[in-house]
Amino acid sequence: MKPSSSFPRPAAVALLLMSLIWGYNWVVMKQVIRYADPFDFSAIRTLLGALSLFALLLLRRRPLKLVAARQTLLLGLLQTAAFTALIQWALVAGGAGKTAVLVYTMPFWLVPLAAWRLGERISPLQQAGTAVAAGGLLLILEPWGAAHGSLASNLLALAGSLAWALATIVAKRLRQQHEVDVLTLTAWQMLFGALALCVVAALHPSRPIEPTPYFFGALAFNAVLATGLAWLLWLYVLEHLPAAIAGLSALGIPAIGVLAGWLELGERPSSAELGGMLLIGAALLLVNLVPVLRRGGPPRS
Repeated sequence: MKPSSSFPRPAAVALLLMSLIWGYNWVVMKQVIRYADPFDFSAIRTLLGALSLFALLLLRRRPLKLVAARQTLLLGLLQTAAFTALIQWALVAGGAGKTAVLVYTMPFWLVPLAAWRLGERISPLQQAGTAVAAGGLLLILEPWGAAHGSLASNLLALAGSLAWALATIVAKRLRQQHEVDVLTLTAWQMLFGALALCVVAALHPSRPIEPTPYFFGALAFNAVLATGLAWLLWLYVLEHLPAAIAGLSALGIPAIGVLAGWLELGERPSSAELGGMLLIGAALLLVNLVPVLRRGGPPRS
C-alpha cells in the first residue's frame, strides 16, 4: 500500500501510542532492576519478545522462513544481545531519560559508518548535525566533573547506541543482498540475540530474581506492549504514512523518556545535561526534518 499524502487520524493515533509505549519503557526498564539483575531481565524480556513476534507472524500469516542465517545471527548479537544488555546495564547507575537520549544518538554514529561500509556520502547538513550533537554529548557526559559511576553509565549507553548503529549497517546490507520480510527478520534476530543473552545470564553471577508484581508487569509490558503491539503499530504507521514522516516519530521517544523519568522518578537533569539534551534534539531535527521541509515533502523512493 502506498503511503497517503494526508495524515490519517488512525495512523496518527498509532504513531502516538507507539511513541508512548517505547518512551515510557525506559522508566519500566529502570525500575525493574530493583528486582532482577540487568542481564537476567534482558534475557527473559528478549526471549518473551521473540516469542511474541513469532506469535504476531502466525497471526498475520507472514513467512517464517529464516533467510541469510549468518547475517541474521550477527544482527541478533548486535541489535538484541549487545544493544539490550548495554542499555539495561547503563540504567543501573544512569537515569532513564538521560540514557534514552544518549542511546538515540545512534544516527550520528551511523553517518560515518554508512560512509565507510556502504559508500554513502556525508552531506554538509549531516556534518553540521554531528558537530552540534558532539557538543550536546560533551555537556551530558561532563567529563570535567562527572562521578565515575555516572560516566561509566553514560559510556555504556553510548556503546549501546554504537551497537545499534552497527546493527543498522548489517541489516541494510542484508536487505540489499536478500529478499526478506522485515517482521520475520526482526523475530529471528531477536531469538538469536535472546539465546545469546540467556547464555550470558547463566554464566554471570547474579542475585535471585524477586518475583514481585512489578517484575511480572515489566515483563508483560516489554513482551506484549513494547515488542508485539508496538511493532504492529510501527508496521501500520509505515503502511499509511511516508517513511520520512514516520521516522521523525523517533524524536519523540527519548523526549517521552526524559519527561517520564522526570515526573515518575524525580530525575531532574542538571543545567548542563538539559542543555546537552536540547542540543542533541536540535541536531536530530537538523538532520531529519530540514531535508524534508526543503523538498516540500518526504523523499520519494
